[in-house]
Amino acid sequence: MAASPRRDPDFTITHEAEPSETLLAGFSSFALAGLTAVDYLVDHLDLEEQGHLSAEGLPTVTPFEDGRPRHHTRLFSRDDLDVTILVGELFVPVGAGRAFADAILDWTEANGVRDVAILSGVPIPHGPEEHRTYYIATDDYRERYLADDPIPPMGRGFLDGTNAALIERGLDSPLGVCTYVTPVHAQVPDVEAAIRLVETVRSVYGLDVDAGPLEAFAGEVEQYYAELAERMQTRDDELPEDRMYM
Repeated sequence: MAASPRRDPDFTITHEAEPSETLLAGFSSFALAGLTAVDYLVDHLDLEEQGHLSAEGLPTVTPFEDGRPRHHTRLFSRDDLDVTILVGELFVPVGAGRAFADAILDWTEANGVRDVAILSGVPIPHGPEEHRTYYIATDDYRERYLADDPIPPMGRGFLDGTNAALIERGLDSPLGVCTYVTPVHAQVPDVEAAIRLVETVRSVYGLDVDAGPLEAFAGEVEQYYAELAERMQTRDDELPEDRMYM
């Protein structure tokens, strides 16, 4: 009997309110730094869930808390803040990154989103002096937000998966796209890296949020993050290599 043809993942976004012009996103990737950062922003900016992303063709994960299930990838906002935040707890393999990014970008284009910023950790060898945030951004994003900002650019390397697809779309469209990256350590979550990312977007977007309590916040959900990281570790053969940045 012939094998069934491989089915590409399919992603669908459902939302209840119009998104803001700016979308901040954090995904289940290295040391969960970006995910921790956006999770913290949602909590401390008192944002409300306004939509979610569903996926077919990938291993299913349904988070729950206090017996209540929730969607793995959720959109949050509030009426008086021009920022929508995407919290992505689903591990998306590199090979599915383009389909995942295309679903997000088709949605942003249809709903008037102007800028997308991704918060992410990078597992590169580094010294204490490199404990800072760097950017990889399209020209229009840099001109809009980073012209007078001291955040340095990442020197050289390669993006792949979801981040690569998001940046690539920004190169060929009016959408401004930026990936904010910071070196991470092996522990999960890397709280110091998440703090750096929160402080970065607070500065860039003028958000009224204090990164100080993030360590306590991460401690409260440490077991949850550990279980999520364990699920990611079982699929570590699909993670990109550590040679992406120099």
